[in-house]
Amino acid sequence: MDRIEKVTGREILNAKGKPTVEVEVVTSSGKTGIASVPSGTSKGRYEAHELYDNEPRYSGYGVRKAVENVNTIIRNAIQDMDILNQRKIDSLMIDLDGTKNKGRLGGNAILATSVAVTKAGAASAGMPAFRYL
Repeated sequence: MDRIEKVTGREILNAKGKPTVEVEVVTSSGKTGIASVPSGTSKGRYEAHELYDNEPRYSGYGVRKAVENVNTIIRNAIQDMDILNQRKIDSLMIDLDGTKNKGRLGGNAILATSVAVTKAGAASAGMPAFRYL
C-alpha cells in the first residue's frame, strides 16, 4: 500500500500576481502530486470560502493562514493514509473543516490538497489523472 508520506503547502503567486495555495503530496513510494488552485473571479453564495489573511500584505489576499492549515491540521490528519483512498481523504478534510462553506480550513487549502492527492494517487496507480478518476 502506498501511503501519504509528506504534505507541504506553500503560498505562490498566480499568473495575475495574486497569492494562491499550492500543495505537494509525496507518497511512500516517491510518487508526487502538486496542485494549486486559482481564486474565482465571480463568487456565488454556494461556493467554498477562500481563506485569506486579511492583512496589509497583498491587499489582504495573502493565503498564509490557509497554507498553515495545510501544513498542520490537514497534514496531521491525512499523513500515512492510503493515497488511493481519495473519498476517505476528501471526507476527512470536509469533516475536519466542519462548516458548510469550508470557512474554517479554507476551500483553497482543501481543494489544493485534494487535487494534489489525486495526482499522486494517479501516479501511484501508474495512470493519467483523467483515467484514475
